[in-house]
Amino acid sequence: MFMNTFFQISNFRYIYIFKHIKHITHKMVSITLSVSKELKEEMEAFPEINWSEVARDAIKKKIVLLEKFKQFSKESEINEDETITLGRELNKKLAKKYLK
Repeated sequence: MFMNTFFQISNFRYIYIFKHIKHITHKMVSITLSVSKELKEEMEAFPEINWSEVARDAIKKKIVLLEKFKQFSKESEINEDETITLGRELNKKLAKKYLK
């Protein structure tokens, strides 16, 4: 795809710039993200931030974490009941540690 652009240098002169743009091999899809009014106001305090990119990065990081968890759980030999029991024991130990 080619794009032609005119840039005004002064009141009377223009430079013609011919740009070659590489064809994009993958396309983005749009999703809608709802946030509270308060959060939106906080985001607007930083207009220089690309919030779409922040959301994309957070989603990518979450997917990596979930994939690691999924792989770990596939390799695990522990069953669901044992997992619940271990979780409860861990919660009790942590509660004792931090409630002292």
